[in-house]
Amino acid sequence: MAVKIRLKRMGQKKAPFYRIVVADSRSPRNGKFIEEIGTYDPNMEPSVIKVDEEAAKKWLNNGAQPTEVVGKILKAAGVEK
Repeated sequence: MAVKIRLKRMGQKKAPFYRIVVADSRSPRNGKFIEEIGTYDPNMEPSVIKVDEEAAKKWLNNGAQPTEVVGKILKAAGVEK
Protein backbone atom coordinates (compact mmCIF):
# COMPACT_ATOMS: atom_id res chain seq x y z
CA MET A 1 0.00 0.00 0.00
CA ALA A 2 1.46 3.36 -1.07
CA VAL A 3 0.97 5.93 1.68
CA LYS A 4 1.02 9.68 1.09
CA ILE A 5 1.01 12.67 3.40
CA ARG A 6 -1.30 15.22 1.78
CA LEU A 7 -3.84 17.97 2.32
CA LYS A 8 -7.56 17.46 2.92
CA ARG A 9 -9.56 20.58 1.98
CA MET A 10 -12.08 21.90 4.47
CA GLY A 11 -13.79 25.26 4.98
CA GLN A 12 -16.21 27.34 2.97
CA LYS A 13 -16.06 28.47 -0.63
CA LYS A 14 -13.15 30.84 -1.20
CA ALA A 15 -11.98 30.34 2.40
CA PRO A 16 -10.02 27.07 2.34
CA PHE A 17 -8.64 25.42 5.45
CA TYR A 18 -6.57 22.26 5.20
CA ARG A 19 -5.86 19.27 7.39
CA ILE A 20 -2.59 17.43 6.87
CA VAL A 21 -3.46 13.73 6.70
CA VAL A 22 -1.79 10.40 6.03
CA ALA A 23 -3.80 8.48 3.44
CA ASP A 24 -3.62 5.64 0.96
CA SER A 25 -2.59 7.14 -2.39
CA ARG A 26 -5.62 5.55 -4.10
CA SER A 27 -8.24 7.24 -1.89
CA PRO A 28 -9.83 10.53 -3.06
CA ARG A 29 -8.62 13.95 -1.83
CA ASN A 30 -11.28 14.38 0.85
CA GLY A 31 -11.92 10.67 1.33
CA LYS A 32 -10.84 8.10 3.88
CA PHE A 33 -7.54 8.70 5.66
CA ILE A 34 -5.37 6.85 8.18
CA GLU A 35 -4.35 9.64 10.57
CA GLU A 36 -4.56 13.42 10.88
CA ILE A 37 -1.18 14.93 11.76
CA GLY A 38 -1.76 18.67 11.49
CA THR A 39 -3.52 21.70 10.05
CA TYR A 40 -2.67 24.49 7.60
CA ASP A 41 -4.59 27.77 7.34
CA PRO A 42 -3.45 29.95 4.41
CA ASN A 43 -6.10 32.63 5.13
CA MET A 44 -4.26 34.06 8.13
CA GLU A 45 -1.32 36.44 7.79
CA PRO A 46 1.19 34.81 8.16
CA SER A 47 -0.14 31.33 7.35
CA VAL A 48 -0.82 29.19 10.42
CA ILE A 49 0.83 25.76 10.42
CA LYS A 50 0.35 23.23 13.24
CA VAL A 51 2.03 19.83 12.85
CA ASP A 52 2.43 16.91 15.27
CA GLU A 53 6.17 16.51 14.69
CA GLU A 54 6.42 13.05 16.27
CA ALA A 55 3.65 11.62 14.10
CA ALA A 56 5.06 13.26 10.95
CA LYS A 57 8.55 11.88 11.60
CA LYS A 58 7.10 8.44 12.35
CA TRP A 59 5.24 8.33 9.03
CA LEU A 60 8.20 9.70 7.05
CA ASN A 61 10.50 7.08 8.59
CA ASN A 62 7.96 4.36 7.70
CA GLY A 63 8.06 5.37 4.03
CA ALA A 64 5.14 7.77 3.59
CA GLN A 65 5.74 10.19 0.72
CA PRO A 66 4.68 13.83 1.23
CA THR A 67 3.17 15.68 -1.71
CA GLU A 68 5.08 18.66 -3.06
CA VAL A 69 3.03 21.22 -1.10
CA VAL A 70 3.08 19.20 2.13
CA GLY A 71 6.84 18.80 1.79
CA LYS A 72 7.20 22.60 1.78
CA ILE A 73 4.81 22.93 4.75
CA LEU A 74 6.74 20.33 6.76
CA LYS A 75 10.01 22.07 5.95
CA ALA A 76 8.55 25.41 7.13
CA ALA A 77 7.35 23.71 10.32
CA GLY A 78 10.84 22.34 10.96
CA VAL A 79 10.11 18.65 10.39
CA GLU A 80 12.98 16.95 8.59
CA LYS A 81 13.20 13.38 7.38
